[in-house]
Amino acid sequence: MPALKKTVMTVLSAALLSVCVLSPAAAADKDKTDDRQPKPTGPMSTVGGERLGQVGTQAELGPGVPVLPKNLTARSWIVADAENGDVLAAHNAHWRLPPASTLKMLFADTVLPALQPTTTHLVTEQELAGVGEGSSLVGVKEDHSYTVHDLWLGVFLQSGNDAVHVLSSMYGGVDATVAAMQRHADELQALDTRVVSPDGYDAPNQVSSAYDLTLFARSGLQKADFREYAATATAQFPGEQKKGKKRQSFGIQNTNRLLTGADGVEQYQGIAGVKNGYTTHAGNTFTGVAERDGRVLLVTVMHPDPEVSHAVYKEAASLLDWGFAASGKVKPVGTLVPPKSAVTGAGQGTEPAAGANKTPGAGKGDQAAVGTTVAAAPTGSGVWVALSVVAGVLVVLAAGVYLVNRRWPLPDLVRRLPRH
Repeated sequence: MPALKKTVMTVLSAALLSVCVLSPAAAADKDKTDDRQPKPTGPMSTVGGERLGQVGTQAELGPGVPVLPKNLTARSWIVADAENGDVLAAHNAHWRLPPASTLKMLFADTVLPALQPTTTHLVTEQELAGVGEGSSLVGVKEDHSYTVHDLWLGVFLQSGNDAVHVLSSMYGGVDATVAAMQRHADELQALDTRVVSPDGYDAPNQVSSAYDLTLFARSGLQKADFREYAATATAQFPGEQKKGKKRQSFGIQNTNRLLTGADGVEQYQGIAGVKNGYTTHAGNTFTGVAERDGRVLLVTVMHPDPEVSHAVYKEAASLLDWGFAASGKVKPVGTLVPPKSAVTGAGQGTEPAAGANKTPGAGKGDQAAVGTTVAAAPTGSGVWVALSVVAGVLVVLAAGVYLVNRRWPLPDLVRRLPRH
């Protein structure tokens, strides 16, 4: 019996020792991404650097570099310097995931140069017929006229798929628009992206990545009109035209809560767009741009924990905070690559499709992006407009580095607003 008792005590002691050894590891693992969270199942692209093709978080957290935010749940995210293209940190940056309405950044970057903002268009029933069930809408009505400017406000503020389909029709049709978007994505070296619908509505095989969405934002922000729409918090949209009465308008508000501070989300200091999205398959997605102390950062967050309220904004804000604190201290893990053509001027790879508006002045927004001052909107308009735009917004150095001009023209009002 004494021998048996000794054996039992030895086994129990070993078991307790195992628990003591394993418990700290288990606790540490609990702080990391849940093992049950989906992960990339195949090889990822290495565009922008080898480390960006690796699974998991990529960051060089050396001496003096702040630690990354805790409790990040997004399946994929990236933080990058908008001006020099340095990727400061990333997590599954090239994982191909459904993009939701963040794909509208590519749509706008492709189509904006081809349509004159003052053009008026009469909407037909056919143009609205292809809008997906349950889509976000701004309220475009058939047999009513809208300017291109009105429709872009509907796209950027309300993520209106109805406005996207009308603009696609004006560009030459949905199929022509999708084809042009794919060509432009390829030109930008956004090779994770497959475009099926122009609005980001869930569709088989329609995917993008945090890396590609960041490229779309960076390209779009070269355009003055893109910046203006992305930074617009509120606006008036034309309403229904009733016979014998003056046409009324109704207010719309940007669904980017870091821009507006709506629904209990803190407005982020220096935020100036760009686009948020949500679908059943994509979950929440967001790409944002912000300026602080002379630095301009881009962040993209894809599919965070759906159980956490406003997780996409909270994680984007925490990553931006980290990026501003780490910028200039952290060693980059990759880079945002330049377009294939890598030539000066905006709108590369965005040739008008058949039937697109080719009237004089089309692409006025791009022209305004070079050596033109964008005037402030009238008081009470609810529009936050970009500052003066200096010549050579897109700069390509002899070494082939793709840069945004240091005087990044973000909205002055947004810059001055404090974070509460």
